[in-house]
Amino acid sequence: VQLVESGGGSVQSGGSLRLACVLSGYTHKGYSLAWFRRGPPPLKEREGVAAIDSDGSTVYAPSVKGRFTISQDSAKKTLYLQMNNLKPEDTATYICAAEGTNVNPLLAIYNYWGQGIQVTVSS
Repeated sequence: VQLVESGGGSVQSGGSLRLACVLSGYTHKGYSLAWFRRGPPPLKEREGVAAIDSDGSTVYAPSVKGRFTISQDSAKKTLYLQMNNLKPEDTATYICAAEGTNVNPLLAIYNYWGQGIQVTVSS
């Protein structure tokens, strides 16, 4: 199983980006998929941003609710994160995750992780 993110980059405050994560070799069903982020050093903890369950239900961190949208294309085995109205505090490395094993899908308890992709928002 390999998770590869794309779509990151640098934008100005108020701008938009769409991240994608291709889940190669991932065929498991019944688990959640999610996006996490890790802010600039010295921060090291991953923050759950958004998650989507196997039934399509979604959950968001309060800091991004109303601005970010998580979705998936099962046929393409791709997870997306549409980020609108970006703010400087959204600057982070964004990491996709698959096969959540906790009842709270925003906790960083997943079996598979991508390498992460940088998103930088300037004011």
